[in-house]
This record gives sequence, structure tokens and C-alpha cells, in this order.
Amino acid sequence: MSDADRPHIPVLLRPLLGAVAPVSGIWLDGTFGAGGYSRGLLEAGAEKVIGVDRDPAVFAMAEAWRGAYGDRLELVEGTFSELDSYSDVLLDGVVLDLGVSSMQLDQAERGFSFLREGPLDMRMSQTGPSAADIVNEADEAEIADILYHYGEEHASRRIARAIVEARKLKPFETTHDLVAVVERCLPRPKPGQSHPATRSFQALRIAVNDEFGQLIEGLEAAERALKPGGLLAVVTFHSLEDRVVKRFMQARSGRAGGGSRYAPIEATTAPAFDLMTRKAVGPDDEELADNPRARSAKLRVARRTDTPAGHADRTQLGLPMLALDPQDRKRKRR
Repeated sequence: MSDADRPHIPVLLRPLLGAVAPVSGIWLDGTFGAGGYSRGLLEAGAEKVIGVDRDPAVFAMAEAWRGAYGDRLELVEGTFSELDSYSDVLLDGVVLDLGVSSMQLDQAERGFSFLREGPLDMRMSQTGPSAADIVNEADEAEIADILYHYGEEHASRRIARAIVEARKLKPFETTHDLVAVVERCLPRPKPGQSHPATRSFQALRIAVNDEFGQLIEGLEAAERALKPGGLLAVVTFHSLEDRVVKRFMQARSGRAGGGSRYAPIEATTAPAFDLMTRKAVGPDDEELADNPRARSAKLRVARRTDTPAGHADRTQLGLPMLALDPQDRKRKRR
């Protein structure tokens, strides 16, 4: 059975529920998707779950089962950055599952997957500029920066140059239009290696949806939304995301990065969080057998203290340069 043919399984649900047990009170699921985390939280004892998603299409898919939970499940079309505005009371927990969902990947018409031919779209909210707009209109340097900073694609300049040359003949319209150009720029992958277009598609998706901007603002919004003792659980799927979440939780738990047995990490600010997971939690062998898509997933959990909410220094979070505002870029280069 291929990944695409498998049922939509919420990644790291068992370890997540174990880490936040006992589940009670009001929770917010910031990426509702197929509803796996929301249902898991409700069945584990949450009084209510507010399911938020920027993709309006997911709510229609939930109509078949959401009625079973009555008013315990509230669905809201919205974004990470505004998650502190979706409840009139402070929350007992917030769950964020980052990146594109398997459900979106499986829909060829959404343009997220390089394995399926469809319009080169990638918009989670289905509004605003698409991936096709970027590759057809951005200049070569901007495309190269997106591929390098958001996809860690070391052939970014070569691919960007090929994209600009290809669009002179015909504008990019489909996912396979882009895949063909990327494949010409990179060697054929060896067995076990990822598809050549993996990093380019990741980069464009991140740029189209401002995923790092949403991530940082969402983490700060979660800090504002949680009551003392409330829990923040974040599931990431690639190293760039995990680095940002890790450094945010370290910074907001009052600990500077780095440190060793000779120079331990020192508290630098009054902690807004206590770390519940010192190291990221990954899938076990059972989950990998059931859901190969979980192989790169990592879970981090932190508990809110009673310290007033604040802001993290974006230059210290490991954000890609493009995700920093111009002033922060200048500070980071010094």
C-alpha cells in the first residue's frame, strides 16, 4: 500500500496524549485538518476543543462525524497568528501540527504534491498568490533565495536560472511543469533518496503560506492564550520548523541556547514555559509501520507558567533569513 492510499492517521497522537495527560478543560487544535487531534483530545477527556484551520475545505469533510460531539467541538476558519482571539477564556491546551496535511497532499487539485499532476497552487487558504505566481513572476534572485532559505536546496541558483529560462517559452501551470525543470537540474536520486523536487516544493509551499511568519506569531499567540499550567504541544515535520520550535521553547522557558557540562545553560528571563520534553519525541516502530509519513515527525511540549506573556527575539530562533524582517536581517548579519 502506498503512502497516498493509507488512511489519514494523526501523527504522534499516542505520545502527544500521553505527554499532556490527564486531558481536561478547553483545548485549541490549531491545524484541524482531518480532525484527528481534535477527536483524540475529546475522547481523552477534553471538555471542549476549538478546531482551527485556514483551509475552509476541511470543515465540509468533518460534517459526517462532527455532530457526534455536539457543542464540545467548535470549528473556526482562521490562522495560527490569531489563535488567541478564538476563545473568550484562557485555554488548558494548544496543539499545533505544522506543515501541509496528508489530506492536502493527496488532493492533486491543490498542487502541493510533486507526485500528482495538478495546478501549481499550494495555497492552504485558497486565497492570495499561488506557487505558479511566484515561479512565473518573481525574479531569479528571489526564487533562488526562496529555494535556498526555505528548502535548503543547494542547487537553488541553478534551479532558479532554469525556471526563468523555461518560463520565457511557456508559463508554469502545473506541478509537473515544475518537476520537469527541477529534475533536469539535479542528478537522478539513488535508492532511498528523496525525490529531486522535494526541497523545491517545500520551499515554495512555505513561501506561499508564510509558514514561518505564522509559526512564530502562532507560538506567541499560544503563549497569550494559555492559562497558567496550560500545555503547548507542537508537532513538526522538517528540521527548519523543529529548530524554530525548539529555540522558542528554550528562550521562553528562560534558558539560553547552547550550554555544556562545563558551562551549563543559564536562566536568562523569567520563564513563560516549563519544558515537558527536553528532547523531541519521535514515532516508535509501531507507528512507523502503521504510518510511514510519521518518519520525520517530532513532538515538543511545554507547560505555561504564570509569567506574563511576552515576545521572543526572532534573531535567536534559527529562522531562515527570508523570514526575518529587514531590520532583523541587518542585526543578524552583524
